[in-house]
Amino acid sequence: MQQEVVLALLAKEPSYGYQLRARLRQALGPLGEAMNDGQVYVTLTRLERAGLVTCESAPGTPDRPDRKVYALTAAGQQRVSDWFAEVSWPKPDLAEFHLKLLAAAAARLADPVAIIDAQRRELLRRLRDAQRAEMAEPAGSDGALLLEGIVLRLQADLRWLEACERSWTHRRAQS
Repeated sequence: MQQEVVLALLAKEPSYGYQLRARLRQALGPLGEAMNDGQVYVTLTRLERAGLVTCESAPGTPDRPDRKVYALTAAGQQRVSDWFAEVSWPKPDLAEFHLKLLAAAAARLADPVAIIDAQRRELLRRLRDAQRAEMAEPAGSDGALLLEGIVLRLQADLRWLEACERSWTHRRAQS
């Protein structure tokens, strides 16, 4: 479980572990079904030990035991801000980027369209570099084949970012 995702979900409001699991599952759709429930709690424990979250006990009800409520510390808030500003692409897991957009919007810490724009600029830079390198390789070489794969992946990722931007621009217009 990516620690920054959990921190970003807590940036909106303090939450119980169960609430975090439910929000992750909702955000991931069918991909969330494969998520191990224990991962959230293990991640929360690690974040608490690292001083990025605090944990307080909230009184339960007669039919429910006391619950642990997790909240961000200043260090946790800074780590989330750094994560939103980070441009790290491509990664094999697009779900992390999707969660970054959802968390940025939910916590109102960053504009999802601005995050998409930053990713697009980085992808375009990498695409130019890969295309130049591909042209410098002898046709049919192993290097050319690898670079062709990189170019195709970057082009596909750019198309997906366009879809993300359309979706988030549409959401903004409806708000």
